[in-house]
Amino acid sequence: MRSNTRGDAFRITTFGESHGPAVGVVIDGVAPGLPLDEATVQAQMNRRRPGRTGLDSPRAEPDRAEILSGVFEGLTTGAPVCILVRSVDVRSGDYENLKNVFRPGHGDFSWLAKYGVRDWRGGGRLSGRETVGRVAAGAVARRLLDRHGIRIEGAVVEIDGIRAATFDAAFAETDPVRCPDPAVASAMAERVRKARDEGDSVGGVIEIRVEGMPPGLGDPVFRRLDADLASALMSIGAVRGVEIGDGFASARLHGSEFNDRPLPGGGFGSNHAGGVLGGISTGQPLVMRLAIRPTGSIGKTQETVDRNGQAATIEIRGRHDPCLCPRIAPVAEAMVACVLADAWSRQAGIARVSPTADEWALEIDRCDEALLVALARRLDVSAARDRAAAAGGAADRKPPITPKALRAAWVRRARELGLPRDRALAVLDAITGSSAPSRLPTGVRPGTIRR
Repeated sequence: MRSNTRGDAFRITTFGESHGPAVGVVIDGVAPGLPLDEATVQAQMNRRRPGRTGLDSPRAEPDRAEILSGVFEGLTTGAPVCILVRSVDVRSGDYENLKNVFRPGHGDFSWLAKYGVRDWRGGGRLSGRETVGRVAAGAVARRLLDRHGIRIEGAVVEIDGIRAATFDAAFAETDPVRCPDPAVASAMAERVRKARDEGDSVGGVIEIRVEGMPPGLGDPVFRRLDADLASALMSIGAVRGVEIGDGFASARLHGSEFNDRPLPGGGFGSNHAGGVLGGISTGQPLVMRLAIRPTGSIGKTQETVDRNGQAATIEIRGRHDPCLCPRIAPVAEAMVACVLADAWSRQAGIARVSPTADEWALEIDRCDEALLVALARRLDVSAARDRAAAAGGAADRKPPITPKALRAAWVRRARELGLPRDRALAVLDAITGSSAPSRLPTGVRPGTIRR
């Protein structure tokens, strides 16, 4: 599955299933010298793990983060960072009665339709436990963003129609349902408790805010910052919608109301666009909201079908969250952090000054390696052709190409590839050891290819 990896300059690959021995993430593109330890990662893991509040899944997973690679003496080394989290409270027996039926509201049917086989224990790869790796990656991304004063805060601003009127991120961090408004926090919690006691579930809305954003992050057209954020957030299993800034409310505004007016001396008079214009950050706070569906696994009897298409009824007995919002909020923050770390790293590549001597040497080494592989492959193919011709007799043999014909063919191929004639002939002379090179590059002698 190629969909397990996300990012360009800051790239994450998550792995593991709900009831497998472990889950985790490999992060490539982490700059060397970044302070990182397991305690830093664990602080974010604790915000997501189950069994903390009485209003979430009672699955007792400590979610202890182990850094397996990429860190030495408290600093990243530039190598891929691998973070592993072992699963210790697995009860696959809770799903025995579900292995041949499709759970409503889950991806059981669609996964089986695509792959022909599925891990029915707790949802396998489609389980919310997959997000452990995302939160671990987000902890690493936050270390990069911390250097630049970028701060990410998330909270649950609505549950089952009860809406927060204020956004106090510090209060939300202490509240069992992550409500940012003390006036409605208890009502939200009671609504979740009621759904749990009735064997049902509820959904809600999460809001993510990012302060300290610089202008200029993101790219136009297909790599817009808002598009990357929406894509990353929509990849979280229970998310059914994402809006940036005023989002759908902007459809009910006039241009004179929606347009964010630049101010003399810097800044804007409003932030209806949510901190992104033209796909590029404006320096305004980023504002995003996520619609979270009710948990699919509920205790009530539900009608469904089995693998043979026959009618069936099920009751799901596993340990599940009556509302996913409180535990998805840290996941959403993590995905935003990963997108911003990737965008920052890409922008740093654009703004870089001329490469150092070591960087030039590294790039030449990479070219040499690719050239060596290509030439070795050419020799192998040529030898195989000669052996086949020898086995076939004189009728299959062709006379060797003359130097003049070779140069003509080389020039013709260079033209097709859009390469300069002189450069193509210089490469040919370097390979063949011609005694009359055509303006060889500096440092290259006939018959040699070197730095």
